[in-house]
Amino acid sequence: MEGYLCGVLKLNDIGKSYVTGSQKLEVLKGLTCHIKKGEMVAIMGSSGSGKSTLLNILGLLDSFDSGEYLLSGESMAGLNERAAAKYRSKLLGFVFQSFNLIGFKTALENVALPLYYQSIPRKKRNVIAMDYLKKVGLQEWASHLPNQMSGGQKQRVAIARALVAQPKVILADEPTGALDSVTSTDVMKLLREINADGITMIIVTHEHDIAALCDRTIHLVDGLIDLS
Repeated sequence: MEGYLCGVLKLNDIGKSYVTGSQKLEVLKGLTCHIKKGEMVAIMGSSGSGKSTLLNILGLLDSFDSGEYLLSGESMAGLNERAAAKYRSKLLGFVFQSFNLIGFKTALENVALPLYYQSIPRKKRNVIAMDYLKKVGLQEWASHLPNQMSGGQKQRVAIARALVAQPKVILADEPTGALDSVTSTDVMKLLREINADGITMIIVTHEHDIAALCDRTIHLVDGLIDLS
């Protein structure tokens, strides 16, 4: 357990429920999960198991009702949106199945966008963004719009955008879900290379072959980790 004591993410007895009408739905039921710095972890579970809710809590996109969440040793309890946004900007990067690129912006502009929110001047952020496009092998596509790129290229742009602010943790929600098997392998190879640089990687997936490429897999069943 010694390695986990300096873990970058620690969830202890996390509870989360939603109220719809007169119904209360418990999604996470006292979930405890520690992820070490530099790990590459897959999260799997059937629909309704709580994996999306867990990822949203890890990404400070949703709050939790009870328990403790420590990110780089700091409590994430009771954050307002401004504080949550500050932690997201400083520590977290996101990669989505649907890429979430802005259609009227070029690849370079999409990658540079997180730096705009950090008030970095345009010329400097474009230089930095180009460097990250080079890292994912897309410098020649810098002036292209998303609709001019393949699914694999769009996901590489999304990965470059996630990396540009130098996060400690990348949260990827089904990053290969919209890709064919060959492109999925290429994207996972890229994510593994990024992970090898020391960035913690958490990947929600329903694909067993994708999970097999990670260091370990957390299986969720009915809001709890399946230890069987």
